[in-house]
Amino acid sequence: MLLGIEPRNCSVCQQGLYRDKTMFRGGWSRCTVCDEFVHYSCLASGKVSFLKARPRVCKTCRAAQEGTSSPSPTKDETPVAVGS
Repeated sequence: MLLGIEPRNCSVCQQGLYRDKTMFRGGWSRCTVCDEFVHYSCLASGKVSFLKARPRVCKTCRAAQEGTSSPSPTKDETPVAVGS
């Protein structure tokens, strides 16, 4: 009996991760946050736009991190003069 091979899909763009389509277009990598395989083009950009961030994080996980990890200060504090 032959076991069927289940095709994997990119968790960002929902397209298939096939060697014949993605091998010469950047390939794929695994996101370190959600542990899913994603296309290289679906990884978050680093400091330089054409390089990818390390550790490898997909665009959806990066958007989730930026949405929750960047709380803006809402408390207005007046500066206090020292030595007066």
